Parts: sequence; structure tokens; C-alpha cells
Amino acid sequence: MKEYQTIQYALECKVARVTLNRPEVHNAFNDRMISELIEAFEEIATKEEIRAVVLTGNGKSFCAGADLNWLRSVKDFSYEESLKETLQLGKLVNRIYTLPQPTIARVNGSAIGGGTGFVAVCDFSVAVNSSQFSFSEVKIGVIPACISPYILKRVGEKSCREFFLTGERLTADRVLEAGLINEVVEEEKLDEAVEKRIDQLLSGGPKAITACKNLLREIPGMDLEDAVNYTARLLAELRRGEEAQEGMSAFLEKRKPNW
Repeated sequence: MKEYQTIQYALECKVARVTLNRPEVHNAFNDRMISELIEAFEEIATKEEIRAVVLTGNGKSFCAGADLNWLRSVKDFSYEESLKETLQLGKLVNRIYTLPQPTIARVNGSAIGGGTGFVAVCDFSVAVNSSQFSFSEVKIGVIPACISPYILKRVGEKSCREFFLTGERLTADRVLEAGLINEVVEEEKLDEAVEKRIDQLLSGGPKAITACKNLLREIPGMDLEDAVNYTARLLAELRRGEEAQEGMSAFLEKRKPNW
């Protein structure tokens, strides 16, 4: 398996684990980390044997957002250079969001700026109760642009107006209430909670879970008539597939499905 400079990537028992690995700067991302994350998630997307993905950070923080040293160079970029960098970040968050496999953010500490975006694009997120969150971009004169479509989907305009415009620090309980994360636990229970989510995901049919993710992306953009036809065709197609045939047979025979 390839060695990376800014992340760690491991595959264990059908689960890919991607770890942000710059603890000395609270896992702040730079251009290299963005590039390595894109490469890792692109590889994951092609592997049917991977059934779930966990994204986390080494050290005390999940991700502190953009690295300050990287920002010093970005500050002097031309428009064209800056656009190239921001498109890469946009590509990364969209790759995680559209990944065929379900994703879990194991939020081991604070997630700031773009780090909060990494949390939002995962399907599930479990955070330690001491973690803090913030869309702090306005504090340095920029905006949470690349991650905003996913935050809006997750928490809605009301919360986004409050969080984006103030840039305030938010507790784990506050973002749980807003719907940004799924669960808050004590630090010693974090791994137990993540493993419980993994077990839930592994009990479902992998093709069905991917189809569910596609369904959730497609339906909001359809009118009702198109949605009726799309969902009926999708279900009819899935029912004839090998996975659904096995799943329905296992249910009727009162046994666990073979996947």
C-alpha cells in the first residue's frame, strides 16, 4: 500500500481508514494533503471490497482547516493560481461526498473551517464532547465557499447564516442540535461508537447502500413525476440483482445474507 506524507491509509476487514497525519499543526491541510486525499479517495472508490470508510485525525485535533504556512503563499497567488487551488479543494470534498461507499467522520477533536467541511461531507459523524467547530473564514476576510453547498444541505440556511456570518466557535452539542453531526460521545467511547456504525453498515447490502446514496443525491433535483418513475425503475432493477435476491431469500429463510 502506498505511503503518504500527510495522511495515513489502511484497509482492515473491509473498512478503509484515512487519517489526517499532521498532528504538529492540528492536521491543518495544505496543497499536498488535498492532493493525497484526492488520490486515496479515488482509489477507494474503485474497490468493491471496501464496504465503509472512516476519516479521522491523528493527535488532539480532527482538522484545523487551512495551514497558515500554505496561506502565506496562497495570499500572493494570481487569480488563475488561486482558482486552480480552490478547484482542487472543491474536487476533494465532492469526491468524499459522492463516494460509493458510506463514510464516517471519527471526529477526535476540533474541526475548524474546511475541517468542518470534511465532517459535513461524510455520511455519518461521531464527535468527542470536547471538540469545537467553527466556520471561521470571515475572520480572515474569506468565505467557506467550497464547503458551503454541503453545509447548506446538512443544516439549512438558518443555521448557515448564523454560523457563516459570525464565525463563532461552536460546541459539539450545538452542532449536534443543528444537525451537522450525528452523535456526541465521551472520548473513551469514541471508537466503540464508530465501530457500532461500521457494524450497522456492514449488515446492509453494499450495492443497496450505494444506490441509497445515489437516491439521496438525485431525488432533490427532480419533480414529483420524475421521482416516481426514477424510484420505481431503480427498485425494479435492484430486485432482479444478485444482491437483492440473496437478501430477500435470507430474510425469508431467517438467516443472515451472504455479503
